[in-house]
Amino acid sequence: MTDHMIDHGLGGYGLGGASAHDGPRAVRAWRQLRWGLCALSFCAIPAFYVELTVPTPLALSLSRTLYVGMFAGFALSFTWLAHLSRRPKTLLANNWLDLLIALGAALSTGFGTPPWQPVEWLLRLSFMGVVALRIVLSLREFVTPNRLMWLLLAGALVLAMAGAGFYWLEPHVHSYSEGLWLAFESSATVGYGDIAPTTPASRVFAAFVVLLGYGMLSLVFASIAAAFIGKEERALRREMHRDIKHLNDEIVRLHAELKALRQTIDAAARRSDAAAGSVTRSDE
Repeated sequence: MTDHMIDHGLGGYGLGGASAHDGPRAVRAWRQLRWGLCALSFCAIPAFYVELTVPTPLALSLSRTLYVGMFAGFALSFTWLAHLSRRPKTLLANNWLDLLIALGAALSTGFGTPPWQPVEWLLRLSFMGVVALRIVLSLREFVTPNRLMWLLLAGALVLAMAGAGFYWLEPHVHSYSEGLWLAFESSATVGYGDIAPTTPASRVFAAFVVLLGYGMLSLVFASIAAAFIGKEERALRREMHRDIKHLNDEIVRLHAELKALRQTIDAAARRSDAAAGSVTRSDE
């Protein structure tokens, strides 16, 4: 069921995986590799921020090592999948988002050190947006409106990680509690103005936190609404079940009455025929 959803539900987003009509070896390989590719996507986050916030040769080497690891992981995975697939061109076309991430990781190893030029900023932010989209699409089966407790737990985890991120990236945040407060302000989009992101790294981080906060809050409220609607739907189904049972009983009763009426009519007809026959014989 999960693989069917991945093949058809995410194919339009460039994350189609291996089709169920493909070779069984390719399908099994995709099941084993898809979570590894999702984990590799997370490597882009520290690679981006280490290079942006710590512009030293060691940080640059670490960042580019992570990008090289991402590229190698994606390239080797899809080379192997294409080798096992009966239709390698179709498989690669259905997973163009992963190929785009592999290309972006490869290009990220050759760009310059900060401060970046506007064009490079645009390219790097676009790459991070694609990576974020890939992560969200990979995890969307775990984040559905009917899983309220999971959504609350995921929201608390995201808030805790965002607080740590602001504590690391924003110089005006002097404690983890302040970072947590800034994360809450950003995710809830309230903007009290007491603390605001001031560095490029923290502003980029705040943009992603705002988008993620919108998504998480929407899912939480949708889950709460679904819980109330589901309760009303269950009551409506029970009421409909009672009505249907009552109608079935009425139909059975009507059938019995019609049967009794038919028997009465048939008996009256037989008596009428018998009486007519006796009259005819007496006349003769």
